Amino acid sequence: MDLLLILTYTAICITIFKVFRIPLNKWSVPTAILGGVVLVGTLILLMNYNHPFTAIGGQVYTTTPVMPTVRGKVISVDVKPNQEVEAGTPLFHIDPTPFIAKVTQAKAALAEASQDVLELEATYKAAQSNTVQATADRDRTKREYERYNQGFKKGAFTEQQVDTRHQSYLAAEAALEASRASEQQAKLAYTAEIDGENTGVASLKAALDQAQFNLDETVVRAPTKGFVTHVALRPGMMAVPLPLAPVMTFVHTEEHHYIAAFRQNSLQRLKAGYEAEFVFRAVPGKVFEGKVIEVLPAIAEGQIQATGKLYGTEALQTTGRVMVKLKITDDMSDYHIPLGTNAEVAVFSDHFEHVSIMRKVLIRMESWKNFLYLDH
Repeated sequence: MDLLLILTYTAICITIFKVFRIPLNKWSVPTAILGGVVLVGTLILLMNYNHPFTAIGGQVYTTTPVMPTVRGKVISVDVKPNQEVEAGTPLFHIDPTPFIAKVTQAKAALAEASQDVLELEATYKAAQSNTVQATADRDRTKREYERYNQGFKKGAFTEQQVDTRHQSYLAAEAALEASRASEQQAKLAYTAEIDGENTGVASLKAALDQAQFNLDETVVRAPTKGFVTHVALRPGMMAVPLPLAPVMTFVHTEEHHYIAAFRQNSLQRLKAGYEAEFVFRAVPGKVFEGKVIEVLPAIAEGQIQATGKLYGTEALQTTGRVMVKLKITDDMSDYHIPLGTNAEVAVFSDHFEHVSIMRKVLIRMESWKNFLYLDH
């Protein structure tokens, strides 16, 4: 662009010198050169600051590493690479045989526990009956002891007979206490609850839920709408729930944005809503319209983390760029642009708008330059 401006200014100067017959001397030529330096330099500086450009940009997208939550042998891979699927579509199946067995075992244990609850109820009711019977025996022996004791005072019974009845009464009292303890123990076993449910049953229901969850997880499904690329998983392989060993990478189908890194010099001319233009090396000769979504509020080079060492001067000597999030507003359906494609971006602020024509000319020149390359 600077060369274009210099050549244009030179042509204008030559025309002026010829039309107005200005003599070439030590005053006119240096004046024209100095004027050109000031004029061209001012225009370029105004353009660079108010309408920034960067060649460091590209599309970013989010992926999710796919890994199972249960361990098992893969029996089928249902997804095809690079074909879009809906959320919940099966991606691959793990052999469910051991997990079906776990569910069956948990159901059997739950049924047995439910039967045990009925037995605990019967035991509790039997203990209640025993307590009633022991209470009646205690009351009967007590009345008999009191009758013999009164008869002894009148001389009707001997001391031995009274003592025998007293011992029977004490034995009945002890039996009643034992029966009450057994009843309380049976009651605790029968009425022990968590959230209104018997503890044993609740525990086995939780085990059944876990077993059913593991069985359901043998079918690994798409988390959202998207596609899987580079499918290397095959039946017979072992799928292991390790975060460091995903078996697939899922690419989400969503609104994709572009990130461009601008010099910090132009930070005050980067704001949400400003118009932008994009140039792709993949689409030579074409410029796409867009706009700024936001300026990211942090520069990565300035981050620090808690460690066992102090940060020195070198931590501040890095010069990071400002990350700007943008999107293209033009229709891109006619162009094949894979995710992650690089782009060159220019942003047009609302300052010195008349100078923006220079940036627009320049970015179009950059676009046409993409036709020119050599393979080494």
